[in-house]
Amino acid sequence: MLSSLFAPKVQVSAHCDLPCGVYDPAQARIEAESVKAIQEKYQASDDPHYRTRATVIKEERAELAKHHVSVLWSDYFKPPHFEKYPELHQLVNDTLKALSAAKASTDPATGQKALDYIAQIDKIFWETKRG
Repeated sequence: MLSSLFAPKVQVSAHCDLPCGVYDPAQARIEAESVKAIQEKYQASDDPHYRTRATVIKEERAELAKHHVSVLWSDYFKPPHFEKYPELHQLVNDTLKALSAAKASTDPATGQKALDYIAQIDKIFWETKRG
């Protein structure tokens, strides 16, 4: 009797605990663009103090980009997306690995590779938003 009194009257579903609906791969792209720009500035400098600061900031930005990609994968993309885009799991994995490589490297090519993967996620994301 008490269980029926406290049972939910309406069931709802949401993609997270607080359904904000604000997802955009642009967040990851901006952070990855910072990574690549820092890698380029690192290469252009011979100041060891500047290079140390650049490395710390680059690693932080790469980690933020990884976070944004992970949130898209875990919170935004749903089973119907994975059915329609079976390459999505591997693409996200490749993107995260590329961001890890960029985090560990001062070569701007690694930053560009991460950006290229993020562009592919962006394309799929906007296709899912259109329906």
